Amino acid sequence: MIFTVSVVIPAYNVALFVEKAINSALDQPEVIDILVVDDGSTDETIRIVEKIQSSNSKVKLFQHELGINKGRSATRNLGIQKATGNYIAFLDADDFYLIDRFKKDKVILEKNPVVDGVYNAVGFYFYRAINSFEDTKFKISTVSQKIKPEELFDSVICSKYGYLHLNGLTVKKSVFDATGFFNESLMVAEDSDIIFKMALKCRLETGIINEPIALRGVHEANVFTREDLYKKYNSKLYESVITWALKNQIPIKKIDVTLKWMWVVRFRENNSLFEDTVYWASLFFKNPKLLFSHLSIKYFPVVRLRKKIFPFIFR
Repeated sequence: MIFTVSVVIPAYNVALFVEKAINSALDQPEVIDILVVDDGSTDETIRIVEKIQSSNSKVKLFQHELGINKGRSATRNLGIQKATGNYIAFLDADDFYLIDRFKKDKVILEKNPVVDGVYNAVGFYFYRAINSFEDTKFKISTVSQKIKPEELFDSVICSKYGYLHLNGLTVKKSVFDATGFFNESLMVAEDSDIIFKMALKCRLETGIINEPIALRGVHEANVFTREDLYKKYNSKLYESVITWALKNQIPIKKIDVTLKWMWVVRFRENNSLFEDTVYWASLFFKNPKLLFSHLSIKYFPVVRLRKKIFPFIFR
């Protein structure tokens, strides 16, 4: 398969950053088109993109019908559908690629036709002053070692070796036939959702993990610093993966792993036993395959909290 890349850039009120993002994609010789999808911007974003588009045919601007705001998932999904490259890469409009972003990806993917994608390290770039807490928190998003594709899901869902970021992914366009598109009901964590699904269904190989191939812009309007939003959508992320896994014949042991880490996330929220009982009962009844499996017993709150009494269930 010829290595041609389409870069999907979702854009919402990013007039300060979008030109840098687009130019960083234009600097990559493997890129044949850059799909900038505006998500209802009210600033100068569209005007800036139109100006760049007028002088470079690789840049293509799209909007949702009537120019409405539909969120990051729907925006990326539109970009994927409009892409003409054999491979898809993502870039948030306030981030940018570094030189030779796709050089190693091309080597790996052309050499191994059965490989569906490659993941790489992504770093941070501060547009504002950095404090001591952020200096330790915002380190490179990467994994600490090469991971076998069949072990990737178990590794990334628990962050055993680190984290992956969308900016570091390059995948075949056909991957979305296997995973489906981004979940448009998730306001945040949609990136983790699609990465988990790719790790379960596709063959992803390790690329450059010791230095970044892209940088994430850190500024006053970042969504990834909104802990309140992530707390609201963390459980919904796991629900999405579980529902999808049940429909896509994913092995029960992988669903078990997902439920395990979903339990950990909810346990950290310090919900009452009543709240958790209602929540898990609802989840099981929405997914009959779970309800009639041993997992509905294993993860039912009353049993789970008394696992020392039932050690045979939790082996």
